[in-house]
Amino acid sequence: MKKFMDEEFLLSTPTARKLYHEYAEAMPIIDYHCHINPQEIYEDRQFENITQVWLGGDHYKWRQMRSNGVEERDITGDAPDREKFQKWAETLELAIGNPLYHWSHLELKRYFGYEGYLNGDTAKEVWKLCNEKLTGGTMSARSLIKMSNVTVICTTDDPADTLEWHKKIAEDESFDVQVLPAWRPERAMNMKKPDYPDYLKRLSQVSGVKITSFAALIQALRVRMDYFAQAGCRISDHSLDYVMYASASGEEIEEIFARRLSGVMATKEETKKFETAFLVAMGREYHKKNWVMQLHYGVKRDNNGKLYAQLGPDAGIDCINNFAPSSEMADFLNELAKTDELPRTILYSLNPNDNAAIGTIIGCFQDSSAAGKLQQGSGWWFNDNKTGMIEQMTSLANLGLLGNFIGMLTDSRSFLSYTRHEYFRRILCDLIGGWVENGEYPEDYKALEKIVKGISYNNAVRYFGF
Repeated sequence: MKKFMDEEFLLSTPTARKLYHEYAEAMPIIDYHCHINPQEIYEDRQFENITQVWLGGDHYKWRQMRSNGVEERDITGDAPDREKFQKWAETLELAIGNPLYHWSHLELKRYFGYEGYLNGDTAKEVWKLCNEKLTGGTMSARSLIKMSNVTVICTTDDPADTLEWHKKIAEDESFDVQVLPAWRPERAMNMKKPDYPDYLKRLSQVSGVKITSFAALIQALRVRMDYFAQAGCRISDHSLDYVMYASASGEEIEEIFARRLSGVMATKEETKKFETAFLVAMGREYHKKNWVMQLHYGVKRDNNGKLYAQLGPDAGIDCINNFAPSSEMADFLNELAKTDELPRTILYSLNPNDNAAIGTIIGCFQDSSAAGKLQQGSGWWFNDNKTGMIEQMTSLANLGLLGNFIGMLTDSRSFLSYTRHEYFRRILCDLIGGWVENGEYPEDYKALEKIVKGISYNNAVRYFGF
């Protein structure tokens, strides 16, 4: 029997162990998509206890605690932090087969030196150990980033954001990690929201463009994109129900937008036409600026109305959506490609059933402007587990060039989440090592080193231009 989470954790063959320890393990980290608060990085936040780090905003853990029948007071409510941690420890011991079990113990081992395992009985000693280290002055936000060997962090930012904290971090010569904004214009696109006109007023104010038409909206966003570019932005991100395509004339889009400004909500079909026009316009701008376009889709959000009313978005009440017509995504990409305005694009679906569709679609639009110009993003959200990662990488290998894959991201709000890269790299090396051991790829370590180091780090450096 193997020891729990030893140095060969998830590495089942000699080749896998060689690939990980010699090539992947020491590579730096580029976190090209996350939800970390840049203010906390600038202010070098100190955490009072492990509950603040682990349970503050982590809806992955909240879901599991609810599944264990824990009262909401002990999850997101006003219970003392020690009680919340106890409830999480009691939940974790039941999470066999869940990535949270692995992530939590990797974090305990790498950041706190804890070699045991967390459960209801050990919660007291783990609480004491972690808090002593967190309050000892050596585990601040910046220290954790540096300890994790991170070179670049891309946050998620609204076009109307001042980017105040990014600027301050850039001016601070004592911290050499790049913290760059990523453009997330979903509020400018989401005309279904009741507060949409109010948001447009705010966007008008910060851009200096009075938004009275769709053309003016795009112009305001161009102004803000220039502002973001000055702060080092080179990545956009869109959160979508699905990647849609419904063509419409410019006149029709202006009419739809004008009616929404007058207070008339658009129909479902009108909304689809507007969103298509918006995404196409943004894609063209990204191509001009040489930005990467990320499209996250396949999620149905905020399903539990009672909890949403209590906690708002990102409360752990989202699920996989199985409506994502691949034909429309192909038509959307083609709309940009036919005029040579398709930017480098990363596609992520929350539904693992979409893996093959993505793999075949991206192959239609690759060209010589970039190796792996179109990417299938790493296993996202409900898929960033061992099974999900293996399925995503296997599908990508079957249908495309796995060697050009840009690898893992955290998609997290926690400064301890960088062990997810270790988790991913171990799974990657075990997958590739298994193919070599089985005679499906030669024992060519020059090529294997290039592939493993590329997926771990180098491909992302090249792809994003960091």
